[in-house]
Amino acid sequence: MRGHCILSHGFESGPDATKVTALAAVAQRCGWSHERPDYTDLDARREAGALGDVPARLQRLLELARAAAADGPVLLAGSSLGAWISARVSLQVPVAGLFLLAPPVRMAPAPALEAAQVPTSIVHGWDDELIPAAEVVAWAQPRRARLLLVDDTHRLAGHVAASAEAFAALLADL
Repeated sequence: MRGHCILSHGFESGPDATKVTALAAVAQRCGWSHERPDYTDLDARREAGALGDVPARLQRLLELARAAAADGPVLLAGSSLGAWISARVSLQVPVAGLFLLAPPVRMAPAPALEAAQVPTSIVHGWDDELIPAAEVVAWAQPRRARLLLVDDTHRLAGHVAASAEAFAALLADL
């Protein structure tokens, strides 16, 4: 295996969601092992906040990433809240790259999106109703991240194949 991908689903989604399932298939095809953590129990904790238990999500991914990094290169990928936690964890664990789908640049009361300076690829919808495309462009520009803007909304439902292709391109570059 070339490395290990950890694919984090979005809020109120799951590890069998369409996008992370498509990314898992790409990882397998490209010679990367992969896992899709299940955060649904944490998303259901409404008493922790509007987005469930975000600190526990971060901790779960951090533990998985640390364990995987001990064995070789790790790539973190995620959709929406999964993208946000992937980026945050990249600041604490050495990663080979980041793949972010519809990343929340701002997510009050949580800190603004921050990530390690590693190869980063982003797919975002021009018509994202939650995260303005202009904010993602402004975040990506100084990082020189690869950015694919598509004619879609936050769910990127019409661009699963394009997202999978962008993921394959990132894996091929690593």
